[in-house]
Amino acid sequence: MRRIKTIAVAFASVFVVSAAAADEKDVIIVEGLRLATPATETGSSVSVITAEDIELRAYSFAVDALAAAPGVTVNQNGAFGGLATVRIRGAGSDQTLVLLDGAPLGDPTAVGGGYDFSVLDVADIERIEVLKGPQSTLWGSDAIGGVVNIITKRPQTGFGARAFAEGGSYATFRGGASVAGGGDAGDFRVFLSGIRSDGISKADADDGNTESDAYNGLTASGRGALNLPHRLRLETTLRYNRGETEIDGFPPPSFTLADSDDRSETEQFTATGTLIAPLLGDRFESRFMAGFTDIERRGVFGGFETVDNGDRLILRYQGTLKFGDRHRLAFGAEREETEANGDETSIDALFGLYEIKPVDGLTLTAGVRRDDHSRFGDETTARAAAAWSPTDFLTLRGSWGEGFKAPTIFQLTQSFGVLPPNGDLQPETSEAFDVGVDLAAPSGAARLSVTYFERDTENLIIFAPNFRYENLDATTARGVETQLDVAITDAVTLSANHAWIDAKDTATGAAQIRVPRHSGDVALIIDKGAFSGSAVLRYNGDETEGPFGSDVDAWVRVDLAASYALNETIEFYGRIENLFDEDYQQVSGYGMPGLSGYAGVRLAL
Repeated sequence: MRRIKTIAVAFASVFVVSAAAADEKDVIIVEGLRLATPATETGSSVSVITAEDIELRAYSFAVDALAAAPGVTVNQNGAFGGLATVRIRGAGSDQTLVLLDGAPLGDPTAVGGGYDFSVLDVADIERIEVLKGPQSTLWGSDAIGGVVNIITKRPQTGFGARAFAEGGSYATFRGGASVAGGGDAGDFRVFLSGIRSDGISKADADDGNTESDAYNGLTASGRGALNLPHRLRLETTLRYNRGETEIDGFPPPSFTLADSDDRSETEQFTATGTLIAPLLGDRFESRFMAGFTDIERRGVFGGFETVDNGDRLILRYQGTLKFGDRHRLAFGAEREETEANGDETSIDALFGLYEIKPVDGLTLTAGVRRDDHSRFGDETTARAAAAWSPTDFLTLRGSWGEGFKAPTIFQLTQSFGVLPPNGDLQPETSEAFDVGVDLAAPSGAARLSVTYFERDTENLIIFAPNFRYENLDATTARGVETQLDVAITDAVTLSANHAWIDAKDTATGAAQIRVPRHSGDVALIIDKGAFSGSAVLRYNGDETEGPFGSDVDAWVRVDLAASYALNETIEFYGRIENLFDEDYQQVSGYGMPGLSGYAGVRLAL
């Protein structure tokens, strides 16, 4: 009964507000669903962050942009290169699949195989799609909580060049440049950016840690394509990231977090190649894709040097067939080979996804996938989604899906006790659903979106008392996500979102670590001709750290950003972060920057 009341309240609140506010029909195309689909037809809950959003709010790192999406929690072990993780709807940070132009970015050498967002600069990103809920039917392992699908900028017709440079607090300098061109024969884009900063102490300065921890980062990327005879197209992408940061550890004699001489360096190289072959006019398209990711992590921790090497190769085929205007079928096969420090695993998969529009305004999709893992065997997942727009101002949507996460190489091969490594580990699995409603005002002045979700996760892999990894835990999560956008004038928009997440350990009822029960932000966006700006208030509720740390208190942070285009070539911009000098943490014991400011210039040729 309580669950029914929660859903009823969510839906009722939508219809109350709809009389006064909502927005015109969304035309954003979501690419991360295998079948490129308008957002209003997806059925699934998706947040899209565009390059325009990133510039208006003057974000420098992807974690800042992702934190603005409802239901997404970011935790960073100190700013400027500290380990940064992303949780979706309370799922573990290692249960978020991260894709860059189709290639998985997770670290094969890490304990849980998750991705460290600390080195990901946003200057080369065209859009970030956050697909919420289990998506293993679409993308395979790791997508228990959802998928972060990152798409880099694509070249346009003609030739152009851009550059930016900025500086500010903590002796920080960041800059970059790109050159792009396109024509009948093909197109290309080359990008380079870098950042250096004296940083702040990773261990909180309030605990007596005064030594600043420096950070240096570099990103280089290239994208090219050839238009071949018979409408064939060959696309390639290359990307190199390096991040080097000083960190703090647990030095003797207290062995508590404090200033130390520890440091960490990560290098990651990603390459993809895709051949696109259209047949039967526009009715059938084949995509052959190969992707490779290599990562090396080096560090000094407590005086000991460590080196980890891992790589991932993915081979993928997808065919997309259209049957008139109301039917689409996507099908394909994948092979993924993963290596970490000399150990290997592989997964072979077959998948299919069918979309039908039986009547105008109604979109139904269903899919199934079979993965065959070289260690634990087979896993089958399925999903279904529906979106119905009876009018241009109302969309009802819902989805159900299953997810799984294969044991990592570390979990399969490491043991620290008498027993050998656990070769019988089974995948973590999840099942979830969400229902939602989007309402738009006929005037196009506002839009309201509300989503209710539930997820159950089983067979969670934990480090057990027998000093090896076992399938011993289970969790449950439910919540409500709300997003409201209101155009106050043609130039001023108010955007607000909130997420209520109740994530618990199934056996004990204890709250999941690092998942705030309430979070959200309110943003005032101004976009008036040559001038644009934003004021963002972000709230993050209390978080528990479990038995190994102090709980993290709730915090509120206010950021300001503004830019002025002098002409079509020169634009000046600046931002103030943490305007009221809030003293807060995202991870217990790790400090975050106080009041700070940055200013820069963008050039377009």
